[in-house]
Amino acid sequence: MDEQSGPLALQKLAAIMARLRDPEHGCEWDVQQTFATIAPYTIEEAYEVADAIERDDLEALKDELGDLALQVVFHARMAEELGAFDLADVLTAISDKMERRHPHVFGDGASPGWEAVKAAERAAKDDSSALAGVARALPALLRAEKLQKRAARTGFDWPDASGARAKILEELDEIASAPPESVEEEVGDLLFAVVNFARHLKIDPEAALRRANEKFERRFRLMEAMDQSFVERSLEEKEELWLRAKSSARPERSEA
Repeated sequence: MDEQSGPLALQKLAAIMARLRDPEHGCEWDVQQTFATIAPYTIEEAYEVADAIERDDLEALKDELGDLALQVVFHARMAEELGAFDLADVLTAISDKMERRHPHVFGDGASPGWEAVKAAERAAKDDSSALAGVARALPALLRAEKLQKRAARTGFDWPDASGARAKILEELDEIASAPPESVEEEVGDLLFAVVNFARHLKIDPEAALRRANEKFERRFRLMEAMDQSFVERSLEEKEELWLRAKSSARPERSEA
């Protein structure tokens, strides 16, 4: 790819989006969209990218990155129509940020590191909390992990995994004794504690749960294939099928 092909391709995509958003000659669906209606698609496309990476499918990754790039162009176009900013502003802002956050590469080497620069950026904003900037729209597990990491940088953290593990047991006891109106809150505390434990074990909780989901789906589908009358079977019979599915499944990273 030559030096101009990338920028030209991006310009072409931006021109396509401008045409699609044209109130008179564009696509009715695209014209009707707003930041709020497009946001779920943006999140979905990011997950599609992660899925392609998980499957080590580079051809799919190329397509999914294109879909994700379209989301950036879509949002930038809507902002441009409002007179807020345009695609060039988006790209300039991220370029400036990357140079600012890598002074050891783009500066004189004597500037503060990544975390110090980010802390200074947060301090310059209205919200100077160590937790500032952790997006509320993130998946709950991922947001919990990010909040915990931010808090840990201030020294507010368990010294090792044993404290996080004990917190899980404490939260289980609290669920057992909680009144009905408080159970949801206590279950949330339990999930937060599990994320904390996973973080101390250096395990990505989002990836771990995703793999657990895949394992459950694989085994459940195998149970269904083993018995065409699966739905009518008793719980005991289904449990027996579950054990058979576990034993006949391909070797996996771990057993549940």
